[in-house]
Amino acid sequence: MPINTRNVPFLAGQTWVQITTPNQPRPDALPLFVLHGGPGMAHDYVRNLAALAEETGRTVVHYDQIGCGRSTHLPDAPVDFWQPGLFVDEFHAVRAALNIDRYHLLGQSWGGMLGAEIAVRGPEGLVSLAICNSPASMQLWVQAANELRALLPTDIRAALDAHEAAGTVTDPEYLAATQEFYRRHVCRVEPMPLDFVDSEKQMEAEPTVYHTMNGPNEFHVVGTLGDWSIVDRLPQITAPTLVVAGEFDEATPATWQPFVDLIPNVESHVFPDTSHCTHLEKPEEFRGVIADFLARHDPAAPTGRSDV
Repeated sequence: MPINTRNVPFLAGQTWVQITTPNQPRPDALPLFVLHGGPGMAHDYVRNLAALAEETGRTVVHYDQIGCGRSTHLPDAPVDFWQPGLFVDEFHAVRAALNIDRYHLLGQSWGGMLGAEIAVRGPEGLVSLAICNSPASMQLWVQAANELRALLPTDIRAALDAHEAAGTVTDPEYLAATQEFYRRHVCRVEPMPLDFVDSEKQMEAEPTVYHTMNGPNEFHVVGTLGDWSIVDRLPQITAPTLVVAGEFDEATPATWQPFVDLIPNVESHVFPDTSHCTHLEKPEEFRGVIADFLARHDPAAPTGRSDV
């Protein structure tokens, strides 16, 4: 598959973009944009979704959101710079630079939250939206994290509590304790897939976006996203939407149920025996569900509401 990269000007910096083109494109298969999570984890851990290009005959676009990965880093930007609207604007800057008017959108974790932020604004060219492993509000996310955290072994919980109270969240004991949560609810593949390791390494090397918007880890949320919610705006999403999650996902059913309840044209799918990185744990099965959804919402396909 031909893979090309380019930089798209955005604000005073550049957004790095990767375009994967199928060897045998289907004329009715619209491009798919993939929005990575974090915020600030870069595209590496979702790069296996580029296989959808050859599997579905469509162009697949990845990009590293501003502030991370191969895009311009802005470690000195003020805290209030890092808001969802920034990334909505960046998406449309990338889309316009590629001259793509009609498209599918897939977001994983924070990327699904961003996808919902894009969709509620009613962009004319959005044909479908896939929200993968994402919460509809950070309040729901934190509640779920606390419930899952309560199930951890006593010594792990004690280490987490003690270091958070002391502000020593970079202590090796604290970091080791977080890994137990990650093994259960973030990615259940051992050893951790290289794609995830690559994203994590670049985030740890320059953690501005993740630490400012989220916090030090997945369940200690103290950043600018702390009061984020899209629940009351979900009825504004008119694009057909697929919501997916893993059985042991840190995005528990309570976190994503508002998407299913409030988006008018929606379907859902839960992957057994997977967690937050479903696409890394069961990659072929994950891509198969996504490919079917995209095919049903390409221009020649009928649309409608169903439950997968």
